[in-house]
Amino acid sequence: MSSIHFPQGHPGQDHEGHESQFYQPNYDTSGFHMNPMSQHPPRTPKSSIVASSSSHHYTSSSIYEEVPEPVEEEKADPEAEDIEIDEEETRVQEADKRIRDEEVMRDMIVTSNGRDKIFKLIQYAIKLGLWFHASTTSTRLLRRQTRPLWEQSIVARLTSVAAGLSLTRKLMLLFNWLHPLTQIMAQQSVPFSSEVSAEKAKKVEKPFLHTLLYAPPPVLLELVNAIADDLATWSKLGLFGQKFGERAGRLSDWCWFLTTMVGLVENGVERSMNGSLQTEVEGRLYTASMKGVTEKSKGKSTRIDEKELARLRKQDYWLQLTRAKLVMDLIFVSYDIFALKRAKDFVKAVAGFSAAILSSAKLYDRHRNILLKALLASAS
Repeated sequence: MSSIHFPQGHPGQDHEGHESQFYQPNYDTSGFHMNPMSQHPPRTPKSSIVASSSSHHYTSSSIYEEVPEPVEEEKADPEAEDIEIDEEETRVQEADKRIRDEEVMRDMIVTSNGRDKIFKLIQYAIKLGLWFHASTTSTRLLRRQTRPLWEQSIVARLTSVAAGLSLTRKLMLLFNWLHPLTQIMAQQSVPFSSEVSAEKAKKVEKPFLHTLLYAPPPVLLELVNAIADDLATWSKLGLFGQKFGERAGRLSDWCWFLTTMVGLVENGVERSMNGSLQTEVEGRLYTASMKGVTEKSKGKSTRIDEKELARLRKQDYWLQLTRAKLVMDLIFVSYDIFALKRAKDFVKAVAGFSAAILSSAKLYDRHRNILLKALLASAS
């Protein structure tokens, strides 16, 4: 290291006794002057803690901190994505407003399932009204022994209408066993790859009895339930005897009872999976909110999580409606299986009417979504 040479005299003074401009023993903090005679000039300081009043003054926090030059980066416009999403949501909302209830009901009535729901609503609304009428009439009969003829006529007609709608619904549900049968038959031929020819695929077809035995239990229950229900309906039409029809109807009730129990178990599993997914998405959204993410600074992943959370909540809502409908079916069929007598007419009327409302709401939403997709596809 080279030494620092001072002028003649006191290191802190020049020939005339004045303080040297190169060395200041009092460590004045107003400025920091470097020795120009040094053979190793120091690095140019970037900043100084104390601002100097001399010609050499610096700003910032550290002297030898290497501050990179600012680079202008192209920032994505956060409103661009918002505008795109808003446009999509606006388009969906406008298309949804264009759908009228009459159009949805028209599409529901065209299908046999939709007509069954409408007739079921009318049937159990009549039964519920008849029960209330009977309960109020029983109190009036304490004061008056007979009912007017017009009242008796209306009650008889409504009772006939309810019975006719019940038979009509059973006729509309004939041959429902074709749906589970096609599901079982689809598993009969299982080609090992797409390159297998049709002749080889026929050779590897399983026997129908083997496929039937290895079919999923819910599908088998649905198949037996539909066949037994058809036999009971044909018995009411006079094709089979009354005792045969009663046995077939009892078998159909037991299959309905077991199918409802299986549906409740599956519904509970689906709700559990949906709840775990909701917890996961809500956790990610909570983490993002704790990081100070605002409405304008939301990233794409945060918006996707919000949409996913809304979808999961809607799915959970319909799962709850399905569970309520299954509970109503379970109450209804339990009265027939276990021969319960306590408040039978009232409970069955309420359970049937509630199940009709819930199932009609699900079917209505399904047909509305179909119309909405058709409108969006035609608009695009």
